Amino acid sequence: MKMISFSQFLFMNSTAIITATVQHLYLALGSELIGCLIAIPLGIWLTSRKKLADYFLAVTGTIQTIPSLALLGFVLPLFGIGPLPAMIVLVLYSLLPILRNTYTGITGVNPSYIEAGTGAGMNSRQLLWMVKLPLALPIIMAGIRISTVYLISWATLAAFIGAGGLGDLIITGIQTADANFIIAGTIPTAFLAIGAGWMLGKVEMVLTPREGLIVSDEGR
Repeated sequence: MKMISFSQFLFMNSTAIITATVQHLYLALGSELIGCLIAIPLGIWLTSRKKLADYFLAVTGTIQTIPSLALLGFVLPLFGIGPLPAMIVLVLYSLLPILRNTYTGITGVNPSYIEAGTGAGMNSRQLLWMVKLPLALPIIMAGIRISTVYLISWATLAAFIGAGGLGDLIITGIQTADANFIIAGTIPTAFLAIGAGWMLGKVEMVLTPREGLIVSDEGR
């Protein structure tokens, strides 16, 4: 069979590539959002329960060590094929960086800021929302950035259980020995991961207090 050029391939399969990219973003970013909704409140809750925190961090850390295909195999008999089992696995993988950074960021807040807030009459809820979370936000964002980049890469494996995404193109390329399909799935995945990491890195930089401002505040 005569091989066509990659530019011709893109022209002939542009709709399929765009559809796969949208599916991929849905899987990765949807899972990341759910992971944030679980891990951030959990991390906040664990800051006052340090013994439980060690347990939860150990469990989420153990999940990270399980190979992706093995974890997909575990959820397949329970939830069948499609986006649902894929997103369950991706949510599980997203938890550790977000949970760990939320917990570390809040527990690592300089005690002098907490003492100042307490002295100003703040209660525990006000301290959390007005002191701890704003100071911990750059660290939390770093966890979200790491998790998002990972999920965009790992979402390619969702194609093995019929969840779609750019992994479909890669698997088709492997099965048909057509490098065009593999490249069409790999390059968008890499650009999505790099782009997401870059954008979230910029957000993290904006949220990080400048050193001069911190020194000025501490000197008051």
